[in-house]
Amino acid sequence: MNILLVGSGGREHALAWKLAQSPQLDTLFAAPGNPGIAQHATIAELDVADHRAVIDFVRRQQIGLVVIGPEAPLVDGLADNIRAIGVPVFGPGREAARLEGSKGFTKDLCARVGIPTARYFRVTSRDGALACLDDFGDCCVIKADGLAAGKGVVVATTRDEAEAAIRDLYANGPVEAVIEERLEGPEASLFVLSDGTSTAAFGSAQDHKRVGDGDTGPNTGGMGAYSPALVLTPILEERALGEIVRPTIDALAAAGTPYVGVLYAGLMLTADGPKLIEYNVRFGDPECQVLMARFRGDLVETLLAVAEGRLADLPAADFDADAALTVVMAAEGYPGTPQRGGTIQGIDAAERDGAIVFQAGTAMAGDTLVADGGRVLAVTATGPDIGAARTAAYAAVDRIDFPTGFFRRDIGAKASAEC
Repeated sequence: MNILLVGSGGREHALAWKLAQSPQLDTLFAAPGNPGIAQHATIAELDVADHRAVIDFVRRQQIGLVVIGPEAPLVDGLADNIRAIGVPVFGPGREAARLEGSKGFTKDLCARVGIPTARYFRVTSRDGALACLDDFGDCCVIKADGLAAGKGVVVATTRDEAEAAIRDLYANGPVEAVIEERLEGPEASLFVLSDGTSTAAFGSAQDHKRVGDGDTGPNTGGMGAYSPALVLTPILEERALGEIVRPTIDALAAAGTPYVGVLYAGLMLTADGPKLIEYNVRFGDPECQVLMARFRGDLVETLLAVAEGRLADLPAADFDADAALTVVMAAEGYPGTPQRGGTIQGIDAAERDGAIVFQAGTAMAGDTLVADGGRVLAVTATGPDIGAARTAAYAAVDRIDFPTGFFRRDIGAKASAEC
């Protein structure tokens, strides 16, 4: 089978690495890809925003499955257009992708169906947003409504911080946003496959959003992650599936917009039980890296069954009992303007003891690998527990020569101390 993988980040490198291991695969194509993905796939010179060009390529190369990695093409309706020519797609259509494309849409769905989540208001103006603050006391969360690459959220701990965030949000005119109460408790990410009707859990993880050690500084797309999320016990996972995920899938199906793909539920484990923080309509990045490092099944078989509505025929997902942990190496300036062009060496040395270096924001300058984005590498390792995986991952990080890069030194530190 020929497969087209859409995307160019560390998540897509992890998917390419795993897809390439399947005996069902003939040729894996990737667009636009990156130098790491090119180790496993044939890079297709495609503008994925040009849906007609993608469809022509799918037909010409006799693609049997399209896997869409990032959220933007999903929100843009690429999956719908490919399904219209009869080709299976792993990824939700435009309407279902609104779960990530519009935070207000998701909050309204939660309110309508009774899904536990934070109390909220939808706002469209600065004055309206400021007027909502009295309802939340000193702490609240301010979220831009649309896609923001994991960086459109401000967790305000004082009234001054909240007002400053609102001023920044509305500095260039009216936008849609959500203001909600701040929930308390540990966070966890639950991944669930859905073929529109059936659902199946597909692992858990915990990520680290803040840019600096000790969870300091602004939010990022993720500076590291580990799997499994120990705080998400089997009882809490089943509650999250029953109270949050399955009602969401059922509501979308009832609306005639079935959800096909992986649904990433960001959860807060409060004293009252799991509550939804947000949905993402794709594998997380860098959560995908640790999930793929642990997944022991045939990824082609799994994603194709989801795309063809046969999820119920598959056995439960098989994950290694070992833990996995990934450390993101980012370019100086991230999450602001990253410094591009910095040289990267030592990947072979980093991988010599079994670690995997997934590439994200990279490019080739002649024969030299260089930084070409904010988050550049995701250095991933496994071990019998999170502490061992953490030790192995940081040993690999220390073998990489990336002078214009930086990383957090505390990924998984709390969890490894609890092992």
